[in-house]
Amino acid sequence: MSAARRHRYSRWDGSLEEFSLDAKRALDALSELLMEGLEVDEALDWMRRFGFQMAGMDFRVMGAEELANELREQVRALEQQYNLDHSTEELARRLDEILDREEQALRSAHGHESQRMNEFLSRRHGGTEPNESLSQAIERLRDHRFEDEEAGSDFQELLAELDRLKALEEFQQQRGQRFRGPESADYEQAQQIREQIEQLEQLAQQLADGDFQGANMTPEQLRELLSEDGVRSLILLRDMERNLEEAGFLAPGEEGPELTPRAIRRIGAQALASVYGALRKGRPGAHDTVHYGVATRRPDETKPFEFGGDLDLHVVRTLMNGVRRAAAARPGEPLEPPIRLDVSDLEVYECDFSTQTTTVLLLDMSWSMSWAGRFPAAKRVAMALDHLIRTRYPRDDFFVVGFSTRARELPIRDLPLARWDMGDPFTNLQEGLMVAERLIDRHPSPSPQILVITDGQPTAYYADRELHVEWPMGFGGVSPHAVAETLKTVRRVTRRGITINTFMLDDAPELVGFVERMTEINRGRAFFTSPTQLGSFLMVDYLSRRRTQHR
Repeated sequence: MSAARRHRYSRWDGSLEEFSLDAKRALDALSELLMEGLEVDEALDWMRRFGFQMAGMDFRVMGAEELANELREQVRALEQQYNLDHSTEELARRLDEILDREEQALRSAHGHESQRMNEFLSRRHGGTEPNESLSQAIERLRDHRFEDEEAGSDFQELLAELDRLKALEEFQQQRGQRFRGPESADYEQAQQIREQIEQLEQLAQQLADGDFQGANMTPEQLRELLSEDGVRSLILLRDMERNLEEAGFLAPGEEGPELTPRAIRRIGAQALASVYGALRKGRPGAHDTVHYGVATRRPDETKPFEFGGDLDLHVVRTLMNGVRRAAAARPGEPLEPPIRLDVSDLEVYECDFSTQTTTVLLLDMSWSMSWAGRFPAAKRVAMALDHLIRTRYPRDDFFVVGFSTRARELPIRDLPLARWDMGDPFTNLQEGLMVAERLIDRHPSPSPQILVITDGQPTAYYADRELHVEWPMGFGGVSPHAVAETLKTVRRVTRRGITINTFMLDDAPELVGFVERMTEINRGRAFFTSPTQLGSFLMVDYLSRRRTQHR
């Protein structure tokens, strides 16, 4: 039977390579959900339910809901194509023909009024129910000893079909009214339609229940039920968690799958790539400093030597300068060694000077950070900074402190799973600064800095070691005690030589006013930015603070 199809199919060559999951791209898709604050198992369930797009691929993995809709659409297509009104008539005619032959044989052998004839006729026409089914008519003659051997053999074929017939009759009784298509299905077509719909609905129910392992069909079997994209999606979803484990990105944990260190490194690298991708599109500024640290050559950039500078000669360019000067002094004459160098010939390497730093990122985790993509952007920047520092500046120290009503250090390994504090509207920047101070005390450096990412003014603070919360006074007002106590802490941090740079994700007047006062005290910098630009600002700031050029 060729049931209604709305998909285009291709021949399967028996290989499973086309269904292999790119574990790295799948992890990247998973990390997008982790940035939104989902746990690993929640993110995996979301991907299975709603599907996902893998970067660099035009193919989108369909989720369970889309697959179930496709299966239900297949059922509707069959219902609109066929009707089952006459599907058992062919079998009924076969039964009548068999029984007519048996009746003729009994009449010839035993006469019209014999006991065997009467018993046969009673069984053939003895149905008491007005709407007796064909299977019931066959069932009544199960024990009849046929006079006509050929008719008896044909009847045994009908008995062998009895279970399938009963299943079809039950199917027609339950849903036959839905089939109102123009094509009248014969018995075999009707059976195939029933079996196909049962498979479609069973698979749809498994997907609705999240049972992807129950869909252990071969790609060839699945192609009878789904489109090519549906088959591929189902197999990828079914094997996704196992493939991520085999790639070393997930490991079983006490409460479900957990990210491995390898996965965390990749998520950080991807976050860094995302941030640098935005950074290259902008115009990074430079911030000068008079403090020199370790010099690093820039191999392709040189400058003339200046008295008092380091004599880090670029030998080839220095010699070429001497050759060109000697040639210009004696045009047309052959050059003979030795070539005497002049001070003006000396060419030295341009160098970048950097210093070891301790950086503490204060990450606002209050409830309002869940709006407008703020928290995922901030968390992505935190992971990017961590990866940048570990890979390019391994001597630097980097810490993340989360703050809402309370502040606490966030271990880097837990950062991918960090989420905003749901239902917690208060902002205790003061305690965040205190925690940052303690971290800097334990990891001192010549250039300590605190980076603050926030979308609101302080509304929580400590006084006499007691926690207080304070709603803003009036519409668009400030929390005066929280602001005052936080600024006291800013003054103490400033006296210790710690720079505070603030990145505002909201331009509310009360936040801008507070940050202006904090910046005036600390002499740091303040930026108003959006979640999409935050990475560029932070990357420019970190790199420019720790490095300057010596000219």
